[in-house]
Amino acid sequence: MLTRVADRFSKLVERYLPDAFVIAVLMTLFVFIAGFFMKPSEPVELFKSFGDGFWVYLAFTMQMVLLLMTGMAFASVPSVQRILEKLSSKAKTANQAYVLTFLVSSAAYYINWGLAVVVGAIIAREVGKRNQNAHFPLLVAAAYAPTALYTAGLSSSIGLTVATKGHFLEEAAGVIPTSETIFHPGTIAILIALVMTMPIFIVLMAPKKGIISYVPPKAPKQDAEQKEVLKTPAGKLERTPFLGIITGLIGVIYIIFEFVNGRDLDLNIINIAFLSLGLILHKSLVQYANAFKEAGSAISPIILQFPFYAGIIAVLGSSGLAESIINGMASIASKDTFDIFTYWSAGLVNILAPSGGGQWALQGPLQVPAGLQLGVDPAITAMAVGWGDAWTNLIQPFWALPILSVVGLHIRHIMGYCALLAIWVGIVTTVLMFFVY
Repeated sequence: MLTRVADRFSKLVERYLPDAFVIAVLMTLFVFIAGFFMKPSEPVELFKSFGDGFWVYLAFTMQMVLLLMTGMAFASVPSVQRILEKLSSKAKTANQAYVLTFLVSSAAYYINWGLAVVVGAIIAREVGKRNQNAHFPLLVAAAYAPTALYTAGLSSSIGLTVATKGHFLEEAAGVIPTSETIFHPGTIAILIALVMTMPIFIVLMAPKKGIISYVPPKAPKQDAEQKEVLKTPAGKLERTPFLGIITGLIGVIYIIFEFVNGRDLDLNIINIAFLSLGLILHKSLVQYANAFKEAGSAISPIILQFPFYAGIIAVLGSSGLAESIINGMASIASKDTFDIFTYWSAGLVNILAPSGGGQWALQGPLQVPAGLQLGVDPAITAMAVGWGDAWTNLIQPFWALPILSVVGLHIRHIMGYCALLAIWVGIVTTVLMFFVY
C-alpha cells in the first residue's frame, strides 16, 4: 500500500514542484505579504529589514560554506572514495541498496553534514551502478533522508553554537556543553529510533515497476596541455604531497592544543579539522584545490539562495510573524509539552528559513526565556529547535541542492519520498520527545 501511495505522491510532486530558487523567491513574497498584514502601517520597515538582513549572516554563511566545502573535499579523497566503493558492493538486492545507502549516509551526517553531502551522493551513485533494479531517485532520497538526524551529530549547528563561548544567548542560557545537547541520552535515544525505523519506511516505499536506474555521465578527458604541465618544475611543485601534509599537520596540532586547553567542539574546530585532514590525505595541493572547485559548483545554489533566506529571517523577525507563530504555540504549552510545541514551531519556521544557525538566532531569543519561565532547561529548548529544523529539511529543498548537483537529479525527483518520510519522522520524534527530555 505504501508503495502505491509513494508512487502517486512522487508523480504529483514531479509535476507541480518548481525549482528550489523559484521556491525561495515565492517564500520571500509570501513572507512579505504576511508581514504586511501583520504590520500594515509600516510597509517600509519590511523592505528595510529585508535589505539589512540580506547581509546579516555573512559570517555564518561563510562558516556554513566552509563546512560544506571542507566536508565535500574530504569525501572526495581517493582513499575515502575507494572505501565507499567497497562498501557499496555489499548491497546485492534493491532493498539492501536502499538500507545500505541510508546507513552509510547517516554515519556521514553524524560526523559532518558537509561531508555527508558527497558521501551520500557517492554511495548512492556507486550502489546505483551495481544495482540496476534499485530506483535511483529513491536511492538519492535515502542518501538525503538522514538530514533529519544531523542535529544530533557532531556538526549540529545549534548544538555547536550554544557550546561556543560568547554566543549571542550566553547571558540568558550560558555556555551549554555538548554533553547536555548532542550527547544527551534523550538525543541519542531519538537518533537510534530514527536510524532503526527510517530505512524500513524507505524499503516499504520502493516501487515495483517503472524503475529508473542510474545512468553514469561521460568522464571528462585530460587534454595534452594539462599533461605537459605535469613535467615542469611548477607542475611538480603543485603536485607534491609534502606541502599539503605539512600544512595539514599545522591545523591538526592546533586542534589538539585547543582540546588540551579545554575547548569544546564548535563550527570553527570542525572546519579546521576537515580542512587539515583534506590537505593531508589528498595527493597534492592542486588535487585539493580541484576538489574545492567541484564542491563550489555543487553548492553554488546554496550560496545564491542563502541571502534570500537571510532576508526572509529578518522579515519574519521585524514583522512579528515568527513571534506570533512561536508565542502562539508556547502559550498553550506546559513544562512537559514545551519541547514538543517548540519542535513543531521550529519545523514550521524552518520551511520559511532553512538555516539551523539562522533559525536559532531568530527563535532562540523567544524560546529560551519562555522555556525558562516554565522551568525548561535551555539545553532541551535548543535541541527541540534543532530537531524541528532538521525534521522539515526533508520537505525544504534548500539543503538537498548539493547532493542533487552531484548525482544529476532535480529536487522534484526525490521530494515525494522525502515528504512521506517527514510525516514518519514527525510522529516518531514527537512521541519520543515527550518521554526522553
